[in-house]
Amino acid sequence: MTKISMKVNGKAVSGDIPDETLLSEFLRENLRLTGTHVGCDTSQCGACVVHVDGKAIKSCSALAVSLDGSEVTTIEGLANGDLHPMQQAFTENHGLQCGFCTPGMIMASVDMVNRYKASGKELTPDAIRAELEGNICRCTGYHNIVHAVEDAAAKM
Repeated sequence: MTKISMKVNGKAVSGDIPDETLLSEFLRENLRLTGTHVGCDTSQCGACVVHVDGKAIKSCSALAVSLDGSEVTTIEGLANGDLHPMQQAFTENHGLQCGFCTPGMIMASVDMVNRYKASGKELTPDAIRAELEGNICRCTGYHNIVHAVEDAAAKM
């Protein structure tokens, strides 16, 4: 058992956990933040994406003990009173159906838009599709997800 401390969604948290505990497990089981979904346990589907120190990672492949002292944002911490522009855009553009992939898709998309804006690169529909290759949606066919990301990018 190792004692870890980190900030999750702006709040200090800590816990004694086995060294092999994945971040996704720590978030879901220890902190009861169940918006971070686990769909594959092999880092292929992207349903578990969260932000660690401002960067998107797949939480099912990160050991929680390796992130001691980090700042983690989950889908539950993305909104600040009102929905985040990306959450609102997914709703308005029908970028979700069953919703299982949506938290990871939104977290990956926020990171993508932030990176593109910081670099000054143009965020095209092709770039959005390429960036989201690591996030699997089995319902929507991605068309409306791309529209949602474009819409949110204009508002972020």
